[in-house]
Amino acid sequence: MEQEFNFESIKNKALEQLKSGKSLLGKDGAFAPLLESILNAALEGEMEAHLSDEERETGNRRNGKMQKQVQTPLGEVTVSTPRDRNSTFDPQFIKKRETILAEGVADRIIGLYALGNSTREISDWMEENLGNRVSAETISSITDRVLPEIKAWKSRLLDPVYPIVWLDAIHYKVTDERGYAVTRAIYNVLGITKEGHKELLGMYISKNEGANFWLGVLTDLQNRGVQDILIACVDGLKGFPEAIVSVYPDAIVQLCIVHQIRNSIKHVGSKHQKEFLLDLKRVYQAVNKESAEEELVKLDDKWGEQYPIVIKSWQDNWEKLTEYFQFTATIRRLIYTTNTVEGYHRQIRKVTKNKGVFPHDTALEKLVYLAYRNIRKKWTMPIPNWAAVAQQLAIKFGERFKLW
Repeated sequence: MEQEFNFESIKNKALEQLKSGKSLLGKDGAFAPLLESILNAALEGEMEAHLSDEERETGNRRNGKMQKQVQTPLGEVTVSTPRDRNSTFDPQFIKKRETILAEGVADRIIGLYALGNSTREISDWMEENLGNRVSAETISSITDRVLPEIKAWKSRLLDPVYPIVWLDAIHYKVTDERGYAVTRAIYNVLGITKEGHKELLGMYISKNEGANFWLGVLTDLQNRGVQDILIACVDGLKGFPEAIVSVYPDAIVQLCIVHQIRNSIKHVGSKHQKEFLLDLKRVYQAVNKESAEEELVKLDDKWGEQYPIVIKSWQDNWEKLTEYFQFTATIRRLIYTTNTVEGYHRQIRKVTKNKGVFPHDTALEKLVYLAYRNIRKKWTMPIPNWAAVAQQLAIKFGERFKLW
């Protein structure tokens, strides 16, 4: 038998808590019983409306109640949802399987999750602020609310032209269907819009990084409206430039100089690394391509016999490594490395660094997307000197990049 609601008792408890400085909210607060009574009364009213004369003529009638705990801004309350014999009652005030009454509470949980908080830390916050803990399953269910948003975001239409894009992958561990920890690559395409703002065009999860998968990524971009890419900046993944030009044949593909340097220095003896780097700097920091080629010849003359594989790598990739020389210094700084997308990855890792192995791909995608959603709030201004850069690109690419 339900306990009769006593308003006078609630009022006295509220006054007592106010005088003692205790919170009126939370599990032991005075307001929770008041809200609980209101909610249960609302459910009773819905059932009365549902059991109309027509409904009763079919033989339908009450069939007990089902209790559940619901999180509210005033704390956890117990609601008793009436049931009917025909199971046709569909409450709207507190829907079936709904355990969070206020969107503000759910939004707060999603916000905490997006900052990289563990389920334990989120439960601690719930207990401190609402007077009770929530399970990992409840938190997962709440954060699943973002999945339709992710689906819509991944299929949205994109601009016809992006002057500069950076393409790179970030790697994580995920538990597969066998229960083993395996590597997953999230392919990110970060672009600059015509107005100079950063935009993440897409993120794609795959079992590994490879040129074949990148081809699928680029095809997806094309299907979503991207007709042209002026400059694509990538690392040294084999077959990557070919994948890009197969979809965007007029794109200039710039291999990342920093990746090339890192790969080179790994094969140079430690006692020679400092001197080798100084000589190599004269190559990639030359004033123009002709001077760079002269410096590469000198590098070959000095180090080619000791490190032939390193020199050959620069020679084989020379055309794709030196595309930036055809631009001004301002544009060169933007495109000669993939630092822009790597900077984005560093921000993502700040959120995901304590996660270890994700339970499945969906959990990984949820957290990375929510982290991105927070990061993009800061992308309100164009990149520095964009007005000058845009004019230079318009002159260079003509009809492919019109300012208006």
